[in-house]
Amino acid sequence: MRHLFVASLLCLGVLASCTPSTQGASQVTVTPMLIKVSEPAARGSTVTIQGRYLGGPATGRVRLGADERGEGGYVFPATAVRSWTDTEIVLTIPADAPVGGSWLFVEVGGLRSTGLPYSVRQ
Repeated sequence: MRHLFVASLLCLGVLASCTPSTQGASQVTVTPMLIKVSEPAARGSTVTIQGRYLGGPATGRVRLGADERGEGGYVFPATAVRSWTDTEIVLTIPADAPVGGSWLFVEVGGLRSTGLPYSVRQ
């Protein structure tokens, strides 16, 4: 019986060492990934971004009009956020958002997501 107990503890220790470390709920260790963005929309309309590891509004931001590496562009203000979960962001496109085609990125805890092309219509 004692051998079974010791073997169980060893197995539990091995499994515990394989779990990802959490150094705080707000610290992101996984690169955010965009999967899908809604159809092009005009200023004042909503845009929905779907992905994984999108964090939340306290640690994240959405950048539009960036180049394909995610540099430059327009950062959506916090007031544009209608809802934000780890898998979906819904925003209202502000009146001063750039019109035309560009790239969309989400940045969470200093990590930049994969990008998706997106257009704001006139």
